[in-house]
Amino acid sequence: MNELVVMKNQQAVTTSLVVAEAFKKNHKDVMRAISNKLGSAQNCAQYKNMFTPSFYQDASGKQNKMYYMNRDGFTFIAMGFTGRKADEFKLKYIQAFNKMEEYIKQQNQLPTSPTEMLRLAIESNLETADKVEALNIRMDEFEQNAPIDPGEYNYLSKRISSEVQNYVVSHHMILNQKQRSQLYKDVNRGVKEVTGVKTRSQLRKKDFDVVDRYLMNWTPSAATLMIIEQLDNEAKGQERLF
Repeated sequence: MNELVVMKNQQAVTTSLVVAEAFKKNHKDVMRAISNKLGSAQNCAQYKNMFTPSFYQDASGKQNKMYYMNRDGFTFIAMGFTGRKADEFKLKYIQAFNKMEEYIKQQNQLPTSPTEMLRLAIESNLETADKVEALNIRMDEFEQNAPIDPGEYNYLSKRISSEVQNYVVSHHMILNQKQRSQLYKDVNRGVKEVTGVKTRSQLRKKDFDVVDRYLMNWTPSAATLMIIEQLDNEAKGQERLF
Protein backbone atom coordinates (compact mmCIF):
# COMPACT_ATOMS: atom_id res chain seq x y z
CA MET A 1 0.00 0.00 0.00
CA ASN A 2 1.25 3.52 -0.79
CA GLU A 3 1.82 6.07 1.98
CA LEU A 4 -1.54 7.02 3.44
CA VAL A 5 -0.71 10.73 3.51
CA VAL A 6 1.75 12.69 1.38
CA MET A 7 2.75 16.33 1.01
CA LYS A 8 1.54 18.27 -2.01
CA ASN A 9 1.83 22.06 -2.36
CA GLN A 10 2.78 22.34 1.33
CA GLN A 11 -0.42 20.52 2.36
CA ALA A 12 -1.04 17.07 3.84
CA VAL A 13 -3.18 15.11 1.37
CA THR A 14 -4.20 11.60 0.36
CA THR A 15 -5.63 10.30 -2.92
CA SER A 16 -8.82 8.59 -3.94
CA LEU A 17 -6.70 5.61 -5.05
CA VAL A 18 -5.06 5.18 -1.65
CA VAL A 19 -8.37 5.60 0.16
CA ALA A 20 -9.99 2.96 -2.04
CA GLU A 21 -7.14 0.54 -1.43
CA ALA A 22 -7.02 1.19 2.34
CA PHE A 23 -10.74 0.68 2.87
CA LYS A 24 -11.08 -2.15 0.32
CA LYS A 25 -13.41 -0.14 -1.91
CA ASN A 26 -13.68 0.10 -5.67
CA HIS A 27 -11.95 3.22 -6.88
CA LYS A 28 -14.93 4.09 -9.07
CA ASP A 29 -17.18 4.10 -5.96
CA VAL A 30 -14.83 6.49 -4.15
CA MET A 31 -14.71 8.68 -7.27
CA ARG A 32 -18.51 8.66 -7.44
CA ALA A 33 -18.78 9.77 -3.81
CA ILE A 34 -16.40 12.66 -4.50
CA SER A 35 -18.23 13.63 -7.69
CA ASN A 36 -21.52 13.68 -5.80
CA LYS A 37 -20.02 16.10 -3.28
CA LEU A 38 -18.61 18.34 -6.01
CA GLY A 39 -21.86 18.17 -7.96
CA SER A 40 -23.87 19.39 -5.01
CA ALA A 41 -24.84 23.03 -5.31
CA GLN A 42 -24.77 23.47 -1.54
CA ASN A 43 -21.26 24.10 -0.15
CA CYS A 44 -19.73 23.44 -3.59
CA ALA A 45 -16.98 26.08 -3.07
CA GLN A 46 -15.88 24.44 0.18
CA TYR A 47 -15.82 21.00 -1.43
CA LYS A 48 -13.59 22.27 -4.26
CA ASN A 49 -11.04 23.34 -1.63
CA MET A 50 -11.05 19.79 -0.28
CA PHE A 51 -10.64 17.89 -3.59
CA THR A 52 -8.19 18.51 -6.42
CA PRO A 53 -8.58 16.53 -9.68
CA SER A 54 -5.54 14.76 -11.09
CA PHE A 55 -4.60 11.70 -13.17
CA TYR A 56 -2.72 8.45 -12.68
CA GLN A 57 -1.40 5.95 -15.20
CA ASP A 58 -2.54 2.34 -14.89
CA ALA A 59 -0.57 -0.78 -15.84
CA SER A 60 -1.67 -0.49 -19.48
CA GLY A 61 -0.41 3.08 -19.68
CA LYS A 62 -3.87 4.61 -19.77
CA GLN A 63 -4.42 7.93 -18.02
CA ASN A 64 -7.25 7.73 -15.47
CA LYS A 65 -8.82 10.40 -13.30
CA MET A 66 -8.30 10.52 -9.53
CA TYR A 67 -8.54 13.11 -6.76
CA TYR A 68 -6.21 14.48 -4.15
CA MET A 69 -8.02 15.30 -0.93
CA ASN A 70 -7.00 17.10 2.25
CA ARG A 71 -7.97 16.14 5.78
CA ASP A 72 -11.46 17.66 5.46
CA GLY A 73 -12.08 15.92 2.16
CA PHE A 74 -10.99 12.60 3.58
CA THR A 75 -13.29 13.12 6.58
CA PHE A 76 -16.31 13.60 4.29
CA ILE A 77 -15.52 10.52 2.22
CA ALA A 78 -14.56 8.20 5.07
CA MET A 79 -17.58 9.23 7.10
CA GLY A 80 -19.71 6.70 5.28
CA PHE A 81 -17.26 3.81 5.79
CA THR A 82 -18.37 1.67 8.72
CA GLY A 83 -17.14 -1.42 10.55
CA ARG A 84 -14.22 -2.30 12.81
CA LYS A 85 -11.67 -2.43 9.98
CA ALA A 86 -12.87 0.89 8.63
CA ASP A 87 -12.49 2.48 12.07
CA GLU A 88 -8.94 1.11 12.34
CA PHE A 89 -7.98 2.74 9.05
CA LYS A 90 -9.67 6.00 10.02
CA LEU A 91 -7.43 6.13 13.11
CA LYS A 92 -4.36 5.35 11.00
CA TYR A 93 -5.31 8.14 8.62
CA ILE A 94 -5.74 10.59 11.49
CA GLN A 95 -2.26 9.70 12.80
CA ALA A 96 -0.80 9.99 9.28
CA PHE A 97 -2.37 13.42 8.75
CA ASN A 98 -1.12 14.61 12.14
CA LYS A 99 2.45 13.47 11.42
CA MET A 100 2.52 15.00 7.94
CA GLU A 101 1.03 18.31 9.12
CA GLU A 102 3.59 18.49 11.94
CA TYR A 103 6.36 17.81 9.42
CA ILE A 104 5.07 20.55 7.12
CA LYS A 105 4.87 22.93 10.06
CA GLN A 106 8.52 22.27 10.90
CA GLN A 107 9.51 22.71 7.25
CA ASN A 108 7.74 26.06 7.10
CA GLN A 109 9.77 27.24 10.05
CA LEU A 110 13.02 26.74 8.16
CA PRO A 111 14.51 29.84 6.48
CA THR A 112 13.76 30.25 2.78
CA SER A 113 15.39 33.56 1.82
CA PRO A 114 19.16 34.19 1.88
CA THR A 115 18.60 36.85 4.56
CA GLU A 116 16.71 34.43 6.82
CA MET A 117 19.33 31.74 6.24
CA LEU A 118 22.11 34.20 7.14
CA ARG A 119 20.23 35.29 10.27
CA LEU A 120 19.74 31.67 11.33
CA ALA A 121 23.42 30.91 10.71
CA ILE A 122 24.49 33.93 12.78
CA GLU A 123 22.12 32.99 15.61
CA SER A 124 23.36 29.42 15.51
CA ASN A 125 27.00 30.55 15.63
CA LEU A 126 26.27 32.93 18.50
CA GLU A 127 24.48 30.19 20.40
CA THR A 128 27.39 27.82 19.79
CA ALA A 129 29.87 30.51 20.85
CA ASP A 130 27.89 31.14 24.05
CA LYS A 131 27.89 27.42 24.84
CA VAL A 132 31.63 27.15 24.18
CA GLU A 133 32.31 30.22 26.35
CA ALA A 134 30.17 28.80 29.16
CA LEU A 135 31.99 25.48 28.87
CA ASN A 136 35.36 27.24 28.93
CA ILE A 137 34.31 29.18 32.03
CA ARG A 138 33.28 25.96 33.77
CA MET A 139 36.55 24.31 32.75
CA ASP A 140 38.53 27.31 34.02
CA GLU A 141 36.64 27.20 37.32
CA PHE A 142 37.30 23.48 37.59
CA GLU A 143 41.01 23.93 36.89
CA GLN A 144 41.36 26.90 39.24
CA ASN A 145 39.71 24.96 42.08
CA ALA A 146 41.89 21.89 41.54
CA PRO A 147 44.46 21.21 44.31
CA ILE A 148 47.83 22.80 43.79
CA ASP A 149 50.25 20.31 42.29
CA PRO A 150 53.38 19.14 44.17
CA GLY A 151 55.73 21.18 41.98
CA GLU A 152 53.89 24.43 42.70
CA TYR A 153 53.64 23.57 46.40
CA ASN A 154 57.40 22.96 46.61
CA TYR A 155 58.06 26.22 44.75
CA LEU A 156 56.00 28.20 47.27
CA SER A 157 57.70 26.44 50.18
CA LYS A 158 61.09 27.42 48.80
CA ARG A 159 59.85 30.97 48.24
CA ILE A 160 58.81 31.18 51.88
CA SER A 161 62.22 29.97 53.07
CA SER A 162 63.91 32.36 50.67
CA GLU A 163 61.88 35.39 51.79
CA VAL A 164 62.56 34.61 55.47
CA GLN A 165 66.28 34.25 54.79
CA ASN A 166 66.40 37.45 52.73
CA TYR A 167 64.70 39.39 55.51
CA VAL A 168 67.13 38.07 58.13
CA VAL A 169 70.17 38.88 55.99
CA SER A 170 68.96 42.32 54.87
CA HIS A 171 68.28 43.35 58.47
CA HIS A 172 71.54 41.88 59.78
CA MET A 173 69.67 39.69 62.25
CA ILE A 174 71.25 36.88 64.21
CA LEU A 175 68.42 34.56 65.21
CA ASN A 176 68.18 31.33 67.06
CA GLN A 177 65.81 28.57 66.04
CA LYS A 178 62.91 29.87 68.18
CA GLN A 179 63.21 33.37 66.77
CA ARG A 180 63.44 32.15 63.18
CA SER A 181 60.35 29.97 63.71
CA GLN A 182 58.40 33.14 64.56
CA LEU A 183 59.13 34.50 61.10
CA TYR A 184 57.90 31.28 59.50
CA LYS A 185 54.74 31.41 61.62
CA ASP A 186 54.20 35.01 60.52
CA VAL A 187 54.54 34.32 56.80
CA ASN A 188 52.42 31.14 56.96
CA ARG A 189 49.73 32.99 58.88
CA GLY A 190 49.62 35.58 56.11
CA VAL A 191 49.37 32.88 53.42
CA LYS A 192 46.31 31.42 55.15
CA GLU A 193 44.71 34.84 55.58
CA VAL A 194 45.05 35.95 51.94
CA THR A 195 43.81 32.60 50.56
CA GLY A 196 41.24 31.64 53.19
CA VAL A 197 42.67 28.16 53.79
CA LYS A 198 43.34 26.54 57.13
CA THR A 199 46.56 24.80 56.10
CA ARG A 200 48.93 25.21 53.15
CA SER A 201 48.00 21.72 51.97
CA GLN A 202 44.54 23.09 51.10
CA LEU A 203 45.88 25.60 48.58
CA ARG A 204 44.26 25.52 45.10
CA LYS A 205 45.70 26.50 41.75
CA LYS A 206 43.85 29.82 41.93
CA ASP A 207 45.81 30.58 45.12
CA PHE A 208 49.24 30.22 43.52
CA ASP A 209 49.50 33.74 42.08
CA VAL A 210 47.93 35.24 45.22
CA VAL A 211 50.55 33.63 47.45
CA ASP A 212 53.34 34.54 45.03
CA ARG A 213 52.33 38.24 45.11
CA TYR A 214 51.96 38.14 48.89
CA LEU A 215 55.49 36.76 49.33
CA MET A 216 56.91 39.52 47.14
CA ASN A 217 55.51 42.10 49.60
CA TRP A 218 55.82 40.20 52.86
CA THR A 219 57.34 41.76 55.96
CA PRO A 220 56.90 40.41 59.48
CA SER A 221 54.29 42.10 61.64
CA ALA A 222 55.19 44.37 64.55
CA ALA A 223 53.88 41.73 66.93
CA THR A 224 56.21 39.10 65.46
CA LEU A 225 59.20 41.44 65.69
CA MET A 226 58.38 42.17 69.34
CA ILE A 227 58.18 38.44 70.12
CA ILE A 228 61.58 37.92 68.46
CA GLU A 229 63.00 40.76 70.57
CA GLN A 230 61.52 39.28 73.75
CA LEU A 231 63.03 35.89 72.88
CA ASP A 232 66.37 37.60 72.33
CA ASN A 233 66.21 39.29 75.74
CA GLU A 234 65.18 36.03 77.33
CA ALA A 235 68.15 34.26 75.76
CA LYS A 236 70.58 36.98 76.97
CA GLY A 237 69.14 36.81 80.48
CA GLN A 238 69.70 33.05 80.59
CA GLU A 239 73.30 33.59 79.43
CA ARG A 240 73.92 36.00 82.29
CA LEU A 241 72.70 33.39 84.77
CA PHE A 242 75.53 31.20 83.72
